[in-house]
Amino acid sequence: MSKKRKNGARVRGDAPVDFALLNRESWKIFQIMAEFVDGFEKLATIRPSVSLFGSARTPVDHPHYQLAEAIGRLLSDNGFAVVTGGGPGIMEAGNKGAYGGESLSVGLNILLPREQTPNSYQDVSLIYRHFFSRKVMFVKYASAYVVLPGGYGTMDELMEILTLVQTDKTRKIPVILVDANFWQGLIDWFRNALVANQTISPTDVDLFHVVDTAVEVLEVIQNYYKDRDFDPSPEDQEKMLSL
Repeated sequence: MSKKRKNGARVRGDAPVDFALLNRESWKIFQIMAEFVDGFEKLATIRPSVSLFGSARTPVDHPHYQLAEAIGRLLSDNGFAVVTGGGPGIMEAGNKGAYGGESLSVGLNILLPREQTPNSYQDVSLIYRHFFSRKVMFVKYASAYVVLPGGYGTMDELMEILTLVQTDKTRKIPVILVDANFWQGLIDWFRNALVANQTISPTDVDLFHVVDTAVEVLEVIQNYYKDRDFDPSPEDQEKMLSL
């Protein structure tokens, strides 16, 4: 098969182009733009807010579900809108707690072939096709991140905010891991593997807090903002334009 160089890169010269597929992919840009615009318009005025994450598979009678509900209610009654992925499990619990409280309960739903069914405890509900645009919305207006036990999706959101804070692509906010026993193995791995091999700095392990109760979650957030505003500074606003 012949090859040629184009702009310095080696490409296959006889690869067929599916123009119909290319056309569909190009038009996806407008769908993505619509997701961002809708999110910006609906979330920009909901402040302060806390993004809450955890497993979609957690049953109603599980202690983690009950803890997430308590966290959602306590945050809501203390003036924080609660933003979750809008699905079942921990997400439902956080929305349920917030829905019964004084502040807004927000769900950023994602279209998935399984697991994601919108819960019924959402004052504001958005629906996304793309994970990446949804993840921007979780970060952009959040005053804190609360992460309960979960699976790959929860890990993805956790690593996203830690990476953005570490690389100074967003403002520093409280990142709170709930249930020390669940997270201890991961934290030990951070120290024993990542720090030990110098792939992260020792201070990077200080980018998050570990707590066990709803009251501790609220205390971490309130202590952090005791001497600073919930709204981003002009410098932070400029930084967050590059999210």
